[in-house]
Amino acid sequence: MGQIVGAALVSHHPGLMQCEEFRLLQGAGTDSDLVAGYARVRERIVRARPDVVMIFDSHWFTTGYHLVDGGARYAGTYISDEMPWYLHGLPYDYRGHPGLALAVEAVARERSVQSRTICHPGLGRQYATLNLVKQLRLEGMDLPVVSVSSCQNCEWRHFVESGEVIGEAIRRSDLRVLLLASGALSHRFNNIDWVPRHPRIFHESNVSRPENVASDKGAIELFRQGRHDLVFARWDEEYRRLPWEAFGAHYLQMAGALGGAAWRAPAEPLSDYENARGTGNIHLWFPSP
Repeated sequence: MGQIVGAALVSHHPGLMQCEEFRLLQGAGTDSDLVAGYARVRERIVRARPDVVMIFDSHWFTTGYHLVDGGARYAGTYISDEMPWYLHGLPYDYRGHPGLALAVEAVARERSVQSRTICHPGLGRQYATLNLVKQLRLEGMDLPVVSVSSCQNCEWRHFVESGEVIGEAIRRSDLRVLLLASGALSHRFNNIDWVPRHPRIFHESNVSRPENVASDKGAIELFRQGRHDLVFARWDEEYRRLPWEAFGAHYLQMAGALGGAAWRAPAEPLSDYENARGTGNIHLWFPSP
């Protein structure tokens, strides 16, 4: 019987892929703690000994279906169309896991959930996946990586259903799977001509709005308590309206796979809470059930 051996909500923001010299300049002499946090997340992954890492990719937007990448291997050189002046020339070469991806589709068909697997090795990559593959050194561990999309015509319950399908597919397998929700909490950008409030660009006061900081910190505290049920209860009135990145698809699918509102795993913060162009970012680790 397969099992989920750990989970994390992890920031992927592209500024972390810039050179250390530039990050130190932006950080008023000190690097983003999210960079050091990647090493902390990586330590947890090594301890968990997964067979596969599944990434809920908040930049892979799809329409009509939740999609799972089922290619046997993905290799190439990435350039971001969002910020190609620095996120370019990024080589990647890692294994996928077609068996797990196809198992997700099989369960989805049984349950009439709109999830499908795409097994084309030329399927484009998104930096919400690749930044984690590189920063967490998953290629060096030779761990298969399976990405899951954020279907943009969904309500929060549809993301939870997608996660429930994934959880069941994992249970029916013989795999140890680690889940990574790749994305931010509140996701409202600062304007292009915005002037930082604090000289350290990563400082939380540079998040787009004070009320977003308050909401993010409230959610982090609920995560610390393992009260995912209360996060769900506040979804429509609070977190959907901020909104969270990809309308929370990354977190909601991960949570669905782990039991939804009944999930009680308490979060362990593995980084400071930081700003990235106005969005709220943190690494949070959740132990296995």
